[in-house]
Amino acid sequence: MNSAVNPDVNPIRAVSYQEATARERLQSLFDAGSFEEFLPPYKRVVSPHLGQLNAPVAFDDGVAVGRALLGGVPVYTGAQEGGFMGGAVGEVHGAKLVGLLRRAVADKVAAVVLLVESGGVRLHEANAGLIAVSEVMRALLDARAAGVPVIVLVGGSNGAFGGMGIVSRCANVVVMSEEGRLAMSGPEVIETANGVEEFDSRDRALVWRSTGGKHRYLMGDCQRIVADDIAAFRAAAQQAVAEYSTQPAELTLEALEAEQHMLTGRIARFGALPDPVDIWSAMQIPDAANVPMLEVDSFIAVAAARRMGA
Repeated sequence: MNSAVNPDVNPIRAVSYQEATARERLQSLFDAGSFEEFLPPYKRVVSPHLGQLNAPVAFDDGVAVGRALLGGVPVYTGAQEGGFMGGAVGEVHGAKLVGLLRRAVADKVAAVVLLVESGGVRLHEANAGLIAVSEVMRALLDARAAGVPVIVLVGGSNGAFGGMGIVSRCANVVVMSEEGRLAMSGPEVIETANGVEEFDSRDRALVWRSTGGKHRYLMGDCQRIVADDIAAFRAAAQQAVAEYSTQPAELTLEALEAEQHMLTGRIARFGALPDPVDIWSAMQIPDAANVPMLEVDSFIAVAAARRMGA
């Protein structure tokens, strides 16, 4: 439907998801003007820890939470701001996400859509940040257990690493762009812990092959891959919400066992292979070395029936 006819729908235009801020994504991804923030800027809910360290604070502590319409369907949403401390999670930041997820359960909304962009725990807040991430994870799993699906979008410059990488994989659906990245530990962390021989963080091509959207899609860590375009993320999120309106969203033992089976098979097949290109070759993907050069539609066609968990 043309947005000139229906003003509640944003016009479809090519806008980079990666280059947008959290609030730009919220305004463009959801129906025009529908985002309502639960703790708006004038509330100034900021970290109680950063000021004590003479570190800068943000009026929203780097995350906006609220409700919106997605294709006319009410959803709850949260968006992390990668421009503030890389989207790192501190006590207040995490508490806002926890409150969002708990309120979603209480209000029985159709879905929660999380726009994740985070390097993980905010080191300035140490244990408070670690506890916050664990509480977000528990709240997300509680939401799933209550039948509220959680859809995670990953396409920001900072990716989804550390605790938020784990949180993302706990969701019902993960949508990524090729430019998005997803992992438990960042490249520099792996190199520091295990040496450059294990992982050379300066090899950016290797970093993107290992943590980027295409590899995560092939390995079964994300369910949908889209172009770096807000409209493409919107369409994927809207499709996921629609699918869960007609099928169970609960976290079940069968689903957990299927996930474990997939991970066990992945280790057995690829655990000894040193580079994602070797894994893609083992998957019998034609011209595996050329995978990073493929456009999204061509990549999906090539990857059909070959990715883990398909």
